[in-house]
Amino acid sequence: MIHETRNIASDMAWKLAALARDHAADSGWLVAVVVTDAQGCPLSALRMDGVAPPILDFAGDKAYTAATMRRSTAAWFERMNASPGLRTGLANRSRLLVWGGGLPVVLEGQVIGGIGVSGAAEAEDIACARAALEALGLFSEL
Repeated sequence: MIHETRNIASDMAWKLAALARDHAADSGWLVAVVVTDAQGCPLSALRMDGVAPPILDFAGDKAYTAATMRRSTAAWFERMNASPGLRTGLANRSRLLVWGGGLPVVLEGQVIGGIGVSGAAEAEDIACARAALEALGLFSEL
């Protein structure tokens, strides 16, 4: 049996990153944004002027987590927080980041990528990612 995975196109990844950045700029926030394909490989990355370089890595890890785990980073935090064993295990995994701001990119019920936003407050990071996804009709509560 062969399993086919659909992936977000790179031009759409750049549009998502720009939309998230624009939402942040309009709100007066400074962020970094990374969009990955469904396997967590980066397709677009940007860091607004004034954002510290490590913030881009955080955004990338959020996008990776959302894409590969197929749910938001905030949802992973809730699940991890409810289980001491899971909390211990995930805390030792590289690239998995459960701070809010990572959302899966969903098309027709299938995860095709991930978007990670970092640099503002957690709720603001989530708002930027969500606004970008909603603008292109790619948001789903997963």
